[in-house]
Amino acid sequence: MRILVASHTYIVDINREKFKILASLQPDIEVTVVVPQRWKPGGVQNKIIETEFYQKGSFKVIPVSNFSQNNQGLLSFGLDLIKVLQNFRPQIIQVEQGSKSLACAQLILLNKLLKLKAKNILFTWWNLPYQLNWPVSLLENYNLQHTDGIIAGNLDGAKILRQRGYQGAVKVMPQLGVDETLFRRTGKDADLSSQFGIEPTDFVVGFVGRFVEEKGLLTLAEALAGLKKSSWKWLLVGQGKLRTRLAEKCIEWGISDRIIWVESVSHEEIPPYINLMNCLVLPSQTSYKFKTLTTVGWKEQFGHVLIEAMACKIPVIGFRLRGNSPCHRGCGVSIPRGKCRGFARVFAAIDGAAAVGG
Repeated sequence: MRILVASHTYIVDINREKFKILASLQPDIEVTVVVPQRWKPGGVQNKIIETEFYQKGSFKVIPVSNFSQNNQGLLSFGLDLIKVLQNFRPQIIQVEQGSKSLACAQLILLNKLLKLKAKNILFTWWNLPYQLNWPVSLLENYNLQHTDGIIAGNLDGAKILRQRGYQGAVKVMPQLGVDETLFRRTGKDADLSSQFGIEPTDFVVGFVGRFVEEKGLLTLAEALAGLKKSSWKWLLVGQGKLRTRLAEKCIEWGISDRIIWVESVSHEEIPPYINLMNCLVLPSQTSYKFKTLTTVGWKEQFGHVLIEAMACKIPVIGFRLRGNSPCHRGCGVSIPRGKCRGFARVFAAIDGAAAVGG
């Protein structure tokens, strides 16, 4: 079986492990992953990544020239993609850029023109209802009508696709797992602790991700401001447009001396920072201020860093969205929007448990 996957997600090696394993399951399975040559991820990393060809057995990663370096829906590939398809002749084509993406339509069309007769599969995280205008509505209709199966990263995503009229096969399955050889409990790195001025008595609250309003960082900052008498630090790993405003608020609330900013950390370098934390918090808040060319609004889609922290045996405080997070199975804590005192009580409970070895 020859499987071709197209996605910007696999520009970094740490995200490719599942396909390496898939390619090794049986001698007749071949997996080729098409990725953009250049991509700017955002989030915890602000560098442009330039990918290279990689091969291990029957698993390959092939960089292809691309249009758009930071927009999932607008990502599409150059003419060199045709040669890849002609040489590999996949039997399954899986595009992980969403139901409204140009890349999905491009692979469906090339599948037809090159007479590959491959099955088309798409992956989507999108979990809020939406209305589309022409021509994006035409693009999505084309993708859904010519897709043989869909993988949704969460239950809401699958439900919305049904509401959009899709009648084919849908499977709910997160995009990535966790490499437990990398994300594991190692204890606090003494050098990092010293670098950031973290004392043994400090309770370290952590956040990893984009600094944007919908991630709930202002709510969390306000909650922490109510804990001035406690010995704590707030470790923020990432970058984003909210940083300036967040820093100003921290000054206003008198907690700026407790904030540790860490920018542009690659995914595989994250575990030591997670291990510095006494708990990791992802207080995401559904927002309709967020807008793209195709959608309005944003709601946390999974919160992958939560399961990475769990693998490191770090307590997590997360959102609770039905089927969208590991929290819905009882891991983590649900905090309603704006309930800053709720955060404070949870911090106190975790800190007390840690003090007695709980």
